[in-house]
Amino acid sequence: METGLQLVRTRAALSALAKGWHDLGRTIALVPTMGALHEGHLALVHLARERAAHVVVSIFVNPTQFGPGEDLQSYPRDLQGDVDKLRAAGVDAVYAPPVEEIYPAGFATTVHVEGPATAGLEDAFRPGHFDGVATVVAKLFAQSACDIAVFGQKDYQQLQVIRRMSADLDLPVHVIGAPTIRETDGLAMSSRNAYLSPQERKTAPALHRALQAAASAIRAGRSPQRACAEAIKGLKMTGFATDYLQARQAASLAPLTADYQGPIRLLAAARLGRTRLIDNIAV
Repeated sequence: METGLQLVRTRAALSALAKGWHDLGRTIALVPTMGALHEGHLALVHLARERAAHVVVSIFVNPTQFGPGEDLQSYPRDLQGDVDKLRAAGVDAVYAPPVEEIYPAGFATTVHVEGPATAGLEDAFRPGHFDGVATVVAKLFAQSACDIAVFGQKDYQQLQVIRRMSADLDLPVHVIGAPTIRETDGLAMSSRNAYLSPQERKTAPALHRALQAAASAIRAGRSPQRACAEAIKGLKMTGFATDYLQARQAASLAPLTADYQGPIRLLAAARLGRTRLIDNIAV
């Protein structure tokens, strides 16, 4: 029986590995990533190890989810460092395919998503982003033959999009959302935090504090609209340019209505210098 981490580069190699595990009656968990791994990613791995016999982590900077002017070329990459971290975390396989393995010559089929993907949040600022995400995730699900997939709640809209896609397309994958992992000062861990200057890094936790203040105000009876407006005003005073900070229905991400009684999610995206940060919390 194979031991230790295996680095695989092709669909065929990954499919053979998955078939061998399934033939033995073992379950497979997939953790999709774009690399530049931090403790937040490793928390997803730990959860995956608790839920399945084998864990596959994909590392693929997916070009179809980046828009014009976004950081595709400069996105941090450190495959060897990532592999070392995943080996220490007990991962069974790292799938790190080249672009042509995911999008071979003649590739012409994509997944188009609506519902949570057209909620007017990330999609309003990154047109086509979630179609790119859904397409690559659907391919990774098929290639890995995973039974479980683990995604972080930091990218909450993405998580809801993947859940909706999996349900709508009858994909036999149980999608798990893992809690956001934060630095000690509350900043959500993200590969893009590396872009922050030292002064911006000191300011960045204000985004989480603004969400916490808005959530507390809503629980105390203030209208969500007013609570969010006050949070946006406070962020502007600290140096953020806010793309959005909104209260939404937690499952569908639809706007709140007067008769809505279900759980609420606060979601925000804001720019600090050249770095765009996203975060969200439950109310």
